[in-house]
Amino acid sequence: MDRPPGSAHRSSCVKLYLCSNPEDSTVERNTLRKSVFPKLREHCRHTRGLDVRVIDPFEASDSSRWPDEQTRQQLINECRDSSAGPFLLALIGHQYGKAELPTQVEVSEFQLLLQESQQAKSSTLEVEGAYRRDENTTPPSFCLRPRRSTCCPQQSEVKKEEKLKPKPEDDGLRRLFQTAVSRCVHKGLLSSDRAQRYYRSVLDVDLRFALENQPKHDIAGRCLVYIHKVINAKGEKEKRMNSQIQPQPELLVYAIATECDHRHGYTTAKKRSYAQSLCQQVYADVVRLIDNVNISETSERAHIGDAFAREQEEQEELCKILSSFYEIIRPEEEKIRAYVQQREQQRPLVVVGGPCTGKAVLLAHCAQKIKSWLPDSNPVVLTYFLNLSNNLSPKHLLLSLCSQIAGRYRHSRSLSERNLLDDPSCSNNNSNCILVSNLDHHERITGDHVSHCCEDLSVEPYQHHSGIINPDLCLPELKEHFSSLLSLMPSTKNPLFLIFDGLDHVDHTVGPQIIESLPSPLPPNVKVLLAISAKRTQILQAVDPQSPACEISAGREESGYECVALGLADRKQCVRMLASLLSRSGRSVTSGQQALVNQVLTSCCLPLYARLLHLHTSCWHSDSDVTDSSLPDGVHSSICALLDHLEHKHGSSLVVRALSYLTLSRTGLTEAELSDLLSSDDKVLLEYVQQNETPSSDVKVPQVDVETFLLDLRSFLTLRTVKGSKVFFWVSRHFKLAVTKRYLGSHDLRKEIHSAMADYFSGQWARGITKPSLANQKSLPNKETAHIAPNTDWQPFIFASSLKDIGRVNRRKVLELPHHLQESNKFEELEVGLLLSLGFHQAMVRAGLLGNLLAMLEGEQGSPHWRFSRERGLVANILKSCACFLQSSSLQLPTVMETSLFPYLQVFPALRGFFREIREERRKRGSGLGVVLCPAPSLVPSIHCLKSDITVREVSVTEVAGNDCGMVAMITDDGTAWFWKGSGFDVVKLLLSWEKNKLKFAGLKSSGPYILLFTRCNKLFCWDVTGPEVFVQLNAESESKDPTSNIIDGFVACQKKLFIWFKDESFVRMFDVSSETVTHFQCQSCVTCLVCSSTGLYMFCGQQDSTVSIFDTNTLSLLGTCSDSKRDSVTLIILCEDKWEMACMDWTGNLTLWDVTAKTQPPRLVTKILSCGKSDNILNTDYSEEINTLLVCQSHLVTLWDTCDWEPWDKFLSPHESAFTHAVLSQDGHLFLALLDACPFVLVWRVSTGECVLSLETNGQPHTLLKTASDIICVAPDVCLTVWDAEMIDAAGASPTMRSGVKELVAGQTGDWFYTTDGLVMVWRWSLKTGVPDANLLHEGPVTKLRLSPDDLYLVTLSAGEIYVWQTEMGQNILRLSGSGASDVLITPNNNFGISLSDQRLSRVWKLAHGSIVCSIHLYLSDAQVSHESTFLIGRRGGDLLAASLWSGSINKRFSCVESSENVIAFQILSHPDFVVVMGASGAVYTWNIAEETVCKHFQLPYVFHCQPQDFQMSCDGNYALLSTDNESINLLNLSRLVLCSFKAEGPVINACLDKTGCYTAYISSSTPQEESCVCSLHARPILTVVRLADGERIGSVFLPKQPLTLVVCKCVFVGFEDGSVGVYSISDGLNTQVEPVGCSDPVGSKVKQCPFDRTPVGWLPRTSPNVTWP
Repeated sequence: MDRPPGSAHRSSCVKLYLCSNPEDSTVERNTLRKSVFPKLREHCRHTRGLDVRVIDPFEASDSSRWPDEQTRQQLINECRDSSAGPFLLALIGHQYGKAELPTQVEVSEFQLLLQESQQAKSSTLEVEGAYRRDENTTPPSFCLRPRRSTCCPQQSEVKKEEKLKPKPEDDGLRRLFQTAVSRCVHKGLLSSDRAQRYYRSVLDVDLRFALENQPKHDIAGRCLVYIHKVINAKGEKEKRMNSQIQPQPELLVYAIATECDHRHGYTTAKKRSYAQSLCQQVYADVVRLIDNVNISETSERAHIGDAFAREQEEQEELCKILSSFYEIIRPEEEKIRAYVQQREQQRPLVVVGGPCTGKAVLLAHCAQKIKSWLPDSNPVVLTYFLNLSNNLSPKHLLLSLCSQIAGRYRHSRSLSERNLLDDPSCSNNNSNCILVSNLDHHERITGDHVSHCCEDLSVEPYQHHSGIINPDLCLPELKEHFSSLLSLMPSTKNPLFLIFDGLDHVDHTVGPQIIESLPSPLPPNVKVLLAISAKRTQILQAVDPQSPACEISAGREESGYECVALGLADRKQCVRMLASLLSRSGRSVTSGQQALVNQVLTSCCLPLYARLLHLHTSCWHSDSDVTDSSLPDGVHSSICALLDHLEHKHGSSLVVRALSYLTLSRTGLTEAELSDLLSSDDKVLLEYVQQNETPSSDVKVPQVDVETFLLDLRSFLTLRTVKGSKVFFWVSRHFKLAVTKRYLGSHDLRKEIHSAMADYFSGQWARGITKPSLANQKSLPNKETAHIAPNTDWQPFIFASSLKDIGRVNRRKVLELPHHLQESNKFEELEVGLLLSLGFHQAMVRAGLLGNLLAMLEGEQGSPHWRFSRERGLVANILKSCACFLQSSSLQLPTVMETSLFPYLQVFPALRGFFREIREERRKRGSGLGVVLCPAPSLVPSIHCLKSDITVREVSVTEVAGNDCGMVAMITDDGTAWFWKGSGFDVVKLLLSWEKNKLKFAGLKSSGPYILLFTRCNKLFCWDVTGPEVFVQLNAESESKDPTSNIIDGFVACQKKLFIWFKDESFVRMFDVSSETVTHFQCQSCVTCLVCSSTGLYMFCGQQDSTVSIFDTNTLSLLGTCSDSKRDSVTLIILCEDKWEMACMDWTGNLTLWDVTAKTQPPRLVTKILSCGKSDNILNTDYSEEINTLLVCQSHLVTLWDTCDWEPWDKFLSPHESAFTHAVLSQDGHLFLALLDACPFVLVWRVSTGECVLSLETNGQPHTLLKTASDIICVAPDVCLTVWDAEMIDAAGASPTMRSGVKELVAGQTGDWFYTTDGLVMVWRWSLKTGVPDANLLHEGPVTKLRLSPDDLYLVTLSAGEIYVWQTEMGQNILRLSGSGASDVLITPNNNFGISLSDQRLSRVWKLAHGSIVCSIHLYLSDAQVSHESTFLIGRRGGDLLAASLWSGSINKRFSCVESSENVIAFQILSHPDFVVVMGASGAVYTWNIAEETVCKHFQLPYVFHCQPQDFQMSCDGNYALLSTDNESINLLNLSRLVLCSFKAEGPVINACLDKTGCYTAYISSSTPQEESCVCSLHARPILTVVRLADGERIGSVFLPKQPLTLVVCKCVFVGFEDGSVGVYSISDGLNTQVEPVGCSDPVGSKVKQCPFDRTPVGWLPRTSPNVTWP
């Protein structure tokens, strides 16, 4: 295959043919094989994404297994055509090698040589015995008889030293041929060129075939030749290969000479020395050649749209491959062509045929022809060969269709617009365009106009213009998008053709779902072609629901599709195809053999069968004894015969295992993978271990054996591209079926193969190295294989690269490993090692497989094999929430997951491993930002978001019920019942039939493990959810004759007894599940509520007239009644059996407590509590017996009752102009969750403070809240469920936050604590070890300033004009100073003095220990700072810089820009004694030596740079100054080198902070969404970024969850937020030690878990009054 210069190689493998003389290159080849080739392979895998295969035809030690000349030439061609880079590595030694016996000699030439030999009196019997005449060759020739008597290496008993020794008969034949050839040349009967073939060695023959008559660009940079000349080689008798190859300038040839001692000759030491130097040279040269090749790489684009585009490219390649098999012209092609050309046809075309009739090949051929059939159009053709696809879910296929249709038409439109702009008629005059745009508004709008106008609108719901797709769309939404795209996009100029093959061979739900998505009739300019097997009528029924399931409507007008029946091929064409195939392979058959071929083709005239006959007949010789039984009589028999032939030729174990691996692989296998798997397979390797040899651990299958095996299957096993790799696949699925039936009949065999492939792709057996137990396998029966830890370096998820943060995704691993782990039942490794692994997530996201990752995380969660379905659901929903961002910034996945998972590690300990991987990945990378303390979450991610398959938008939920088992049942207004069984299941529709009619449901109730359904036809069904899915009908209907009154009002289950009461009815039905009896209880008035004792012995019925009746359920007797004088309807009854008290609450919230201890006496009234204020109806109640709390929800009030004392202990009013609709308690009662009218969120209130601390996002306007033992569930009207883990809500709600936003933050130098204030009366001290406040510092008034002494011993706060001094170790307020009038306070660096700054009074210097005044400063200095030596207070005043003595208070020094008359706008005191850096208004930079009163001007800022005083900061060493943060940039001045620097931020800078050590700068900026339609939460969040000042490199970035207010850098980065929470982030940079995240250092289970609400900080109280008062 010729390649034009500069073209890209699309192969994923470098295949090198090792050309050598086997007699004198053994040492060199063995050394290369052990030392160079594995190293070369690893280098290419990591740097170029390529594998390396080296084919050494003489690798086998047994010369009888060496390939013949024809096979070697096929191998050379294979390397030349499929190698992504160099393909030839030639080793030319000092020996030329013996001439090779010709494998085939033409009849005339052979007879000539025999005649000359006989004339020379030589015996020709040996030659005539070694060759036989074969008329089936082209031309007819004498062929060398095969000498290999065995197919298995271990069957040979030949000693190793004898294997390479030339056989005496070969030498005799060689001499006889050469003698005869010499005589013929001498007589002129044979040309010299023709005679050379009898003298050439194997090396010469292979080199000539590889290099001669080849294009220059196919040799340049692709061949390496090493010539080794040995001088004084002892015993050298054979001629050397001097100039047998014509020198070519494109050929890379290296020559080296080795001079030997003439006494010893070419010794073993010399050979090894040369081999070592050769290895170094070969490695360097091959690496250089590979690096210089332009390889077509699959880019690391993470957009799902890009992944779909790559999938379609692979489908187009597959279409070309399949169409190449179209050699028999089928008459059905014309019918398809007619359908394609019919514009008015709006029905799909269905090609129906039996197995192996060539349906896929026909459709592939037609797909290639469509554009030529429509010369006036530019059709869009999308092909899907689903038999050979990897992801077969309906959702994935619809996403792919939508993406491809939108992308193709956008591309077509852009090309059309480009052509229009290039058209001179349009570019010179636009009047025609203006006339068209001003047509009458009543003009009929055509499909073309609509498609142009609506293109963007139709794409936005699922795909942004950048190719980013929302993977969270449900199936009904996708179907709607797909249907609208078909209606809007195609046009007359750009018709759309969708071609599907294999819909009937994939999962039974996929085909009908896709067919149902197609509009009926099809929109104009849309054509759909389907290929379906004749026996698969399910798809046909989906296409035409009106047709009978067993009938194929072949083109009937009334049917819903056009039908083309594909039958058997024409026998004559099959014969011609077979003859053509034989001719191409240099073979033919005799007339008698042809008659037999014609006979079998008459009985089975299938194209596949004809191709199989080619393989069988190509093995025939003209003298072969062919009978009627010589050819198999069908496709399956032919495949089995082919497998028999392969087993005989290549060995049973190799064939069986190779075909098993190929067949059970998910996407196919590359050549390298197949070779590695075979070399790791004990059953295959045992054939390569000789009986008289000791097995070694480095034994493996020779690559040449694998290649020759694949060559024999190349007609049916071919290569295609899957995710950038070339993998083998069966062109006919019948091969897969035959192999499975023959070799993989049992489940254990399939599991064994899957397990081996799982071990390989996980890296357990790497580089084809065999298992260590192999050496003992022949002597130890029933032994176990030793366990070796997986070699993850060989099969990493991402190959390391020299470029920082960039690697290459191991796509083969992420595609194959999950499949084989699941099929081999290694569920724990699959779940923990992959689905909860950061490496796997990174690889999937970076490969553009985010949708596949989400499907795996959410799929099959109901299986008992899965242990962490909740964790996987959480991770999946986090990925969904930031899918848009991750598709454009896949490298940010670790940071996103760290910040999202951090608050919930205590809830889900299984995610700690994921979190540790994140930290380890950052450590390996050498830089990044890590979370030390996570701010309080404002949103809690759900663990499940479930959408039903409702397609009618008007349908809404009318009733919802849930139980403690986690089951949720819903009824919609169309009478449909929907169920969700709990974590790991989908929302499913219930279908119940009665007398062949589908039942419509009117309502449902739940109690205990039972769910009660009642229908519109007055049927009652009960289901025990703990048992099988059996619905039992109950005969407990209402006695009313009015059907509208038969509405179940309530249902209680207790001890196998079901109590049911009806709306506006005064009786209760008790149904005994055990005895199936029904009992009637009559009450005084309409029953409104009911409760039973725990044993089910007593029943308490609340009624509409405030009466409560007590019944004995065993004796069916009425024990007593009680009632309230208000006569309000009883809404709730709570029975406390430990006290035998009964609490009754009426509909307005009034509560009465009754003593029911004496069952035979009327209940005694204990107390009565009336509700105060406005009386609203009770909407719902939530009673938690464990925490003795009752929640009562009314529209404007939520009341919490203490059920121990039966007192209301807190009330919560609804927000202004809003009303509660539903409320429930949290798991531990510290929070309650509520729904508000017209609010799309679930709001969470903290009971202790009354604050709304959280908002939970839902899929729409919430309908109902449900609480189970572990979850909080929100049901939306459209049957969408959002599920949160209850412990996650508690963890998020317990996160400490201040009352208001964090106004100021100071951190200590020790790194143990930091302090925050929100501007109110409290200062919090936070511990970095625990992550929570451990002390609250109370003040009398709002705190405005915080100052911490450098030694962290004193904290000075300013509150309401008073100064508080706190001793931090003792937690005491040692000083409370009044009368200062201070607006700010400072602490001197020596920790001894405080300075109060006042703009109204005197500024004072005072001692921290007791508050005595040292001195007063009369002038107010703004932006004041204390000198490093604690001697001066320096500040600005009147445009100058003044320095006041801290001992006397007098102004001793002044800095003034007198010459330039400019003001000082900023300054910074340096750590160097007495030096201050000063910024002038003009941009001048000065240094001022206070002690010497000298000034030096260092720098003048250019006019484009300016200093903003509010942003100005400087490091203590004076090296860096932060000047400004305008224009979305951070502008810095490097004073040590006098260089200006500017860092571009992601958006407008909110806050910036310079590290005082001069190492980093941190800034927070607003992010800008890449797309206007982007709704990704991350794109709207502010970003914290840290930059290294030394080189400007970005250390890392973190998306902040809320709006920040303060930013401080002190070893870590501290961020205070507007909601009062704090986030702390560690800087990981090279050797810097990462700060341990809070809550991650202790192993799981090391401590008793403490409720976060029980952690109360220690209160530090202030002095009751000032102890120091200044005048």
